[in-house]
Amino acid sequence: MNPTPQLLAQLRADKLDAARHMSPSQKLLAGAELFDYAAEITKAGIRAQHPHADESQVTQLLRERLALAARLEQSP
Repeated sequence: MNPTPQLLAQLRADKLDAARHMSPSQKLLAGAELFDYAAEITKAGIRAQHPHADESQVTQLLRERLALAARLEQSP
């Protein structure tokens, strides 16, 4: 069963409303948690691409991807 556009819009509105009521410290913590979540998803993708990589190699590849993203953000 796929969610309806109306349900998705309501969920997004609820999340925005919750974010508006967060304190600055809660927003900072939520940002860190979101980064950790994104890193775990990226590491899962790296593991799928490199099934024989050990955890240190996966972490190194993640660091390389983050460094590349930073360089791309800085380029004109």
